[in-house]
Amino acid sequence: MKLSHLLLLASATWLLTSCATIAPPQPPSLDLPKPPLDLRATRKGNRVTLTWSIPILTTDRQTIRNVGPTRICRTTFEMKECRTPVAEAPPLASTPSKNSGQRPKESFTDTLPAELENENSTGYITYAVEVLNRLGRGAGLSNQARVLLAPTLPPPQDFQAQVTSRGVVLSWAKLTVPQQLPDNIHFVIRAYRREEGSPQQSAVGEVAVGSESTLTDAEIQWQKTYEYHAETVTVVREPNGNEAQVEGDDTPDVKVFANDVFPPAVPSGLQAVFSGPGQSPFIDLVWAPVTDADLAGYNVYRQEEGGEAVKLNSEPLKTPSYRDNDVSAGKSYLYSVTSIDFRGNESARSEEASETVP
Repeated sequence: MKLSHLLLLASATWLLTSCATIAPPQPPSLDLPKPPLDLRATRKGNRVTLTWSIPILTTDRQTIRNVGPTRICRTTFEMKECRTPVAEAPPLASTPSKNSGQRPKESFTDTLPAELENENSTGYITYAVEVLNRLGRGAGLSNQARVLLAPTLPPPQDFQAQVTSRGVVLSWAKLTVPQQLPDNIHFVIRAYRREEGSPQQSAVGEVAVGSESTLTDAEIQWQKTYEYHAETVTVVREPNGNEAQVEGDDTPDVKVFANDVFPPAVPSGLQAVFSGPGQSPFIDLVWAPVTDADLAGYNVYRQEEGGEAVKLNSEPLKTPSYRDNDVSAGKSYLYSVTSIDFRGNESARSEEASETVP
């Protein structure tokens, strides 16, 4: 085969191969943000906070170029489309990148109109969002999220915290329950504790509105600083028997230092018994044990006629008993006992017990 024929064949083969790799032209992307599927709605008082992931892809799986505003949609029935948005979240300052390592979040807080709560106090309200591009076009609604429309009460007034020997006692002014509420709605006051410097809070307890106006937090640790707040919670019993709740607004935080200046309980049941015949005389003392959690021990005091009471032990006694070997014949003794905690707080003296050495 001549060289010219070979060159012609090679050129034809290259042309055929090149033509086979050319893809058909793609239509331009509409740059429609992919609707979020993780919308969440949480309510506190009359404020509903919505959170969702900002789209980073378009509906045709392209990296989104421009994210515009987001329509906030609200209705009391199932939503088909967002005809009249209640608000619009502004567009982002910069377009998120899918290589950032985490999905950026957006949020919006909606304030519920009072008439919505009054019209349907046992119903729900539905939210959805629609993310638009820079041209104001969207690809449809996100998933839908619901919150209760039940009414909430204001936070307890005159909320206070006082340190006592039993723990921190929380108190507030008595609340009045609104009249003509459905039978399946009631209210409780719930209190929370947070240790100073910690982001975590713990529920102390709750009481029904209209009953008690105090709560005692007995789970504290002494010599620590705590912050307390309370809220009024609406509890709705649903037709299926489950309970749904709506948290009201918080009281201002109240800070207290749990300073333990409280002594343990006074010992009781003290008895003194002499023993001596056939041995060196002594007087045995016994009493009922004190059950305080921070009990360090006991002190024993003895008083002779006309004298002052003197402590007999150098270190706190670990058990509720003591043997006094330093007694003399013909003398009478008065004994009393105190309890002491690990911070040195000492109780008052117990009732006295007397005994005479023959």
